Amino acid sequence: MATRNGKPFFRADQVGSLLRPERLQQAREKAASGGISPAELTAVENDCIREAAKTQEAVGLEVITDGEFRRSVWWYEFIEAIQGIKITEPDKKAAFAGGDEDWEYLPKTVQTVSKIGRAGDIMRPEFEVLRDATSKTPKITIPSPSRAHFHGGRAAVSQDVYPDMEAFWADIITVYQEEIASLEAAGCSYIQLDDPVLTYFLDERLRDNVRDIGEDPDDLLPKYIEVINGCIAKRSPGTTVGIHLCRGNSRSKWVSTGPYDPIADVIYPNLNIDAYFLEYDDERSGGFGPLSLMPDDKVVVLGLITTKTGQMESLDDLKRRVDDAAQYVAMDNLAISPQCGFASEVGGNIITFDDQQRKLDLVVRAADDIWGGA
Repeated sequence: MATRNGKPFFRADQVGSLLRPERLQQAREKAASGGISPAELTAVENDCIREAAKTQEAVGLEVITDGEFRRSVWWYEFIEAIQGIKITEPDKKAAFAGGDEDWEYLPKTVQTVSKIGRAGDIMRPEFEVLRDATSKTPKITIPSPSRAHFHGGRAAVSQDVYPDMEAFWADIITVYQEEIASLEAAGCSYIQLDDPVLTYFLDERLRDNVRDIGEDPDDLLPKYIEVINGCIAKRSPGTTVGIHLCRGNSRSKWVSTGPYDPIADVIYPNLNIDAYFLEYDDERSGGFGPLSLMPDDKVVVLGLITTKTGQMESLDDLKRRVDDAAQYVAMDNLAISPQCGFASEVGGNIITFDDQQRKLDLVVRAADDIWGGA
């Protein structure tokens, strides 16, 4: 573990989700059919989370996640728990590509049908199980607030409830501020926001989708940054907040493509987070040049190890690529991770448990070799 601005960060990090064990998959199926109770499903989830924590510790990771084992999809449960929100039909214009040809993933539209609010803790019970399962630093992952708006835009927010969109965003910000405060009260000091939407602004097809719903992509991206900043504005001084700029992840599929150049000057200097998790596992992400716009006080976690396939990266290649990135960001501000989670939805990517374990081990070995455990 290292520190920046008095906050911890980790040379070897991870994005969050892990492949679901078979017994967890079976328990979910039984719960869906009424074969076991919700309490029995929770007990299985808790056991699997404890086992996952031990597995992560065994490879030497100092930051531990719960694998998102309670979630069907990385964002559904959190967004659906916000009062006033309803998840509806798929956004067919945002279909994913690549990966499993027999699998279609379409992000669903989120509608606001009544006043936004928070009925109670959303992530705290999830965090508390993880906290008690590890002696290392537990990290919780939360979907970015952009997820509550992008697929549908203004048209998906009730005009009767929110004639003024600023009131909508103010209520979203309040939900996130209250949720972060609750997590901190439970001992959470490391929070990661997951945001595929910000990378959608790289892709002209997806920018056209924004225009089709009556939004201007050049105005909407800065708005999302403003909202994210509002959501995290009241975090404690010792809380690390990272953001993962995801490019889509479902059965090894992806959605956005293109180098970071078109969004780097808008996002990097203006987003008040502590660490960027950036995907750099293939040519879709372009080169490291845009990192020259990264402020000196930010950590950049290079997602160099793919979770899309079981093909293993070489240690020498990883070291070379980190050296390349260090031409634009100080080596002392860099870290390494997989490019995304291994299972953003319950089915997971087309990769084995053994491959997952080898890749997590490789993250740790690469970090130790490059930074010497610093």
